[in-house]
Amino acid sequence: MTAANHSQVTGFVLLGLSQIWELRLFFFIIFSVVYLMTVTGNLLIVAVVTSDPRLHTTMYFLLGNLSFLDFCYSSITAPRMLADLLSPKPVISFGGCLTQLFFFHFIGGIKIFLLTVMAYDRYVAISQPLRYMLIMNRTVCGLLVAASWVGGFIHSIAQVALTVQLPFCGPDKLDNFYCDVPQLIKLACTDTFALELLMVSNNGLVTLMCFLVLLGSYTALLVMLRSHSREGRSKALSTCASHVAVVTLIFVPCVYIYARPFRTFPMDKVVSVLYTMVTPMLNPAIYTLRNKEVIMAMKKLWRRQKDLLGPLEP
Repeated sequence: MTAANHSQVTGFVLLGLSQIWELRLFFFIIFSVVYLMTVTGNLLIVAVVTSDPRLHTTMYFLLGNLSFLDFCYSSITAPRMLADLLSPKPVISFGGCLTQLFFFHFIGGIKIFLLTVMAYDRYVAISQPLRYMLIMNRTVCGLLVAASWVGGFIHSIAQVALTVQLPFCGPDKLDNFYCDVPQLIKLACTDTFALELLMVSNNGLVTLMCFLVLLGSYTALLVMLRSHSREGRSKALSTCASHVAVVTLIFVPCVYIYARPFRTFPMDKVVSVLYTMVTPMLNPAIYTLRNKEVIMAMKKLWRRQKDLLGPLEP
């Protein structure tokens, strides 16, 4: 039986964050600002890393990729959510829901794998500084990033392939502001216990294992830093602290959502807002506030733009 034969529901009503109009208007204003800051901050990082030759290194290449992915990740859900907050009855088609689900897990999967690559990059830089440029050359770096994209695609297509086989014959009210596996599975007109176990193992346990491996690797790096000079230790600690903060912000909500049975809890929507809207906004600030090289590159880019615009001013 094909998905078209047993999927009688043609669309889903997104219940969103609230049914109270005043609250929805408040959320619209707040999250419009958040999304604007997310787009500006992440695209600024991409522009700075691309334009400044001093930042054409492996670490900043990976950081630029992460910022681009954060921009994409937020853009998968935020514009739709903002439009739905002003709509009296937000509805998303079945095809649109699956498309959003695919890109949500595609970009999210790439981010998970890319953070692992970034941890490996820092491990090599600290443990083998003399061979770092040889090990993490452009070819290796490009292949690792490409592997992250392939891994994200495989992860995402598996989610869609498993979800599209489910029969959806009603109800059609999806208790979230975007389409995701936990909410969709609860609307299926069949027993989904085995599928939930498979999804939890595919999403939650893999995410949890990656998180623990990353924390373990950064802990090992901190131990290695004891043998470094004071100046080198301070710079490496600053970089590692930024990485650990971002890893925690991304992985902890994912573990909460996916590493448990797909049941509704009061904090679910708050956590969803955290990792779809807030975390992509915070990542540029975390990486740049204590990074003198990025701050100097931003100032240089700003001066360059002022010089270009100077003759146009009266």
